Amino acid sequence: MRASEKGMNAQSMNGRLFGVDFHDFIEKEQHATSVELASEFGLTMRDVRKLKKLLERS
Repeated sequence: MRASEKGMNAQSMNGRLFGVDFHDFIEKEQHATSVELASEFGLTMRDVRKLKKLLERS
């Protein structure tokens, strides 16, 4: 069976959205501002707001 780099990346990002680990994001969300979270994870402010909104729903 052939393994591609794209397939390996998809498997390694299980449970992630925007390339961010939810558990790490939740832990840091409690102590950091949105600006700090965006810079920590390399996200835009819009992405941080989306993640927070998604985490509130689940």
